[in-house]
Amino acid sequence: MQFDLLHVGTLVALAHILGVVAACHAILNTRTSQGAIAWAVSLVAMPYLTLVPYLFLGRSKFAGYADARRVENELLRARAHPPEWDEQASSTGLPMQALGARLVHSLTRLGGMPFLPGNSVRTLVNGTATFEAIFEAIENARHYVIVQFFIVRADALGEMFKDVLIAKAKQGVRVYFLYDSIGSFDLPHRYVAALTAGGVEMHPFATHRRFVNRLQLNFRNHRKIVSVDGERAFVGGHNIGVEYLGARPPLSPWRDTHIEVRGPAVASIQFVFTEDWHWATQQLPVFDMPAAPAAAERPAGHDMHCLVVPSGPADKQETCSLFFVEAINAARERIWITTPYLVPDEAVFAALRLAALRGVDVRIMIPCRRDHVVVFEASKLYAYDSLRAGIRIFRYQPGFLHQKVVLIDSMAAAIGSANLDNRSFRLNFEIMVLTVDRGFAEEVEAMLLEDFAESIEIDRNEYRHASALRRVLMHVARLFAPIL
Repeated sequence: MQFDLLHVGTLVALAHILGVVAACHAILNTRTSQGAIAWAVSLVAMPYLTLVPYLFLGRSKFAGYADARRVENELLRARAHPPEWDEQASSTGLPMQALGARLVHSLTRLGGMPFLPGNSVRTLVNGTATFEAIFEAIENARHYVIVQFFIVRADALGEMFKDVLIAKAKQGVRVYFLYDSIGSFDLPHRYVAALTAGGVEMHPFATHRRFVNRLQLNFRNHRKIVSVDGERAFVGGHNIGVEYLGARPPLSPWRDTHIEVRGPAVASIQFVFTEDWHWATQQLPVFDMPAAPAAAERPAGHDMHCLVVPSGPADKQETCSLFFVEAINAARERIWITTPYLVPDEAVFAALRLAALRGVDVRIMIPCRRDHVVVFEASKLYAYDSLRAGIRIFRYQPGFLHQKVVLIDSMAAAIGSANLDNRSFRLNFEIMVLTVDRGFAEEVEAMLLEDFAESIEIDRNEYRHASALRRVLMHVARLFAPIL
């Protein structure tokens, strides 16, 4: 018995020593003070419970990778930057009238890309419409197809996707396929091997080029991009899996939104893919971009101004968080946001509260069903705090809400892959497309009004009537907000 107690005591002491070491590492390497405090306290107080999670989730500042990625992107932009970007300044006129000259200037500097006129954008509501449009575009491809998703599953939809890509590759169309190594961790080797054997250039995205670090769950590539022949591009919230078609209870029906972009902004979207592809493969994909038509030669309806905003942990600034802050601060009448996860950082949360205090109609739509327990409980507490500031919170009832949409006043809307959480703000690679056009904003407004009609607006009673245990769970869950 004495021998056993000695061993137990040694193990306990070792756990606490490792906890202190890990806490020091967290203080030095976590990007936010809130995250550093959360990790340090938990590692010192409860090393038995937090040491293993810290191995997987603790690194939120990866200086070596971020620096290498940043330098490489700067070199890549010098080599592969589309010439028209060097000659064409950001759109003047409509974007500046709608958002203000200072905001346009800050957003273009933040994302490193210009507002471009002459685009056409349409919403694709839910999975069936999205994948019908994507499949139709791929089937009509003549030169190349680029594909990038966070999650790829080898289910019925994944098999359809695989077959259509292999068919195009056999026709001589160049196909580039990038998937996240952790988001698609269960993708079987046979699936990748079949695509590669069929002529598709397929590669995983990982923070290390030579191997997949299964202990590194941060710095995931959360982008969803499809582009065909430089003419059409698709961006939004859908991944490749039958759940995105609403075929996986209990989260079905799945509510999500994609957009189809045509025009000069497609080049911006493709360049975001080029950066990721070059990191993963050290090669440049071959794109034959069509010449941009003159203003007088643009097809009818191609008069929208678009800004592509890529963001990620290698950025000099916290691009995604600052994008949301600027979008919220730009609102004069309304800011409507739909997001599956409501775990904002302090800057974004402060901007939302200030917007409500100055009389802006601030609405946030979140799911009533959960896919992540801790995130869901943390979201409840942020929802309650939002209500106290005058922000209106809605819970979507029919199924799981996964769309990422921002509507600003009556002229601007942004749709893409970024959630309203710290993981999107600081740890993931994301892409948003901001469109300035009254007609498109009205289309997004009509879509969101239908969603609000199928939602319930919550009040403070949700928190007040919660049991003491549930309240404790909410507060404990929010302690993990910096890594959610």
